[in-house]
Amino acid sequence: MLTSVEGVYRNGKIELVEQPNSVPDETRVIVTFLAPKGIDLRALGVDKAQAAEIRDSLSSFAEDWNRPEMDAYDDYDAAKAKLQTR
Repeated sequence: MLTSVEGVYRNGKIELVEQPNSVPDETRVIVTFLAPKGIDLRALGVDKAQAAEIRDSLSSFAEDWNRPEMDAYDDYDAAKAKLQTR
């Protein structure tokens, strides 16, 4: 049986979001690290108030950033590297 539980890797340990049901201690696991979905502002020393201030100051750009044609920049580094190998 496979059981999936979300967690976060921090300081060399995996912190689970919830405790899995009926999984005994000492059960072997395989951990797969996922690419981050965003930037961890707390890790960069930015609190909620500062984040709100930054968001407000950049809100005038949101309409342009959210246009479908801007999706090309979502993985800019990979696309650039691909072009350079041609």
